[in-house]
Amino acid sequence: MGSATLKLGEINVEVILKNIRNIHLSVLPPDGNVRISAPARMSLDTLRVFAVSRLDWIKRQRKKFLEQERETRREHLDRESHFLWGKRYLLQVVELDAAAKIERRPRTILLRIRPGTSEEKKQELLEEWYREQVRAAAQPLIATWAPRLGVTVSRLYVQHMKTKWGSCNPRLHSIRINTELAKKPPECLEYLVVHEMAHLLEPTHNKRFTALLDRFMPKWKFHRDQLNHLPIRHEQWEY
Repeated sequence: MGSATLKLGEINVEVILKNIRNIHLSVLPPDGNVRISAPARMSLDTLRVFAVSRLDWIKRQRKKFLEQERETRREHLDRESHFLWGKRYLLQVVELDAAAKIERRPRTILLRIRPGTSEEKKQELLEEWYREQVRAAAQPLIATWAPRLGVTVSRLYVQHMKTKWGSCNPRLHSIRINTELAKKPPECLEYLVVHEMAHLLEPTHNKRFTALLDRFMPKWKFHRDQLNHLPIRHEQWEY
């Protein structure tokens, strides 16, 4: 276990050595930081050669981040733009001396709060609401895809993640998905669910994993690009 930094010209590569079997190369938001997770036994010289061999790919992904149009920080003000399932809504803030409540309407998201509610509390309420939207939409997708893939998902976690759209634990048969997916079109959520469920059959991004996606979701590359290129934050590309 340990960490180090490799320098490839102007690009710093964070190296994390741990008890894993394969090398994982990631370009992370928001600034395109590069990270390599590698088996503890591997030398830095070997990892430098690996990174240099992937340098063109790293530069392409970093360029996408730098050119990415991003959602500005939300202040939860009346008539502020928010996204749900790829569609733009205007936030309608109503102050009432009653329990907080959020409702989706045809063109607005109604945020009903008590007078004097703090900015942090408004954000907490909306994040929890988005989490509920993702969970409600993901559960029937899991029920549909589990028999197709021949896997069982024992538990679904939905949470805010800074660097990943999702992850899974093949040993525990659990998957974890990002709350931010509620802001993307529904097909992006379905792709992510299938992606993580396929990892229960093949934990790595190898040829077998790609073949599984090709077989069960032939348009998966289109959905992946749609997920990563729409102007909402927390994008990630992983080799």
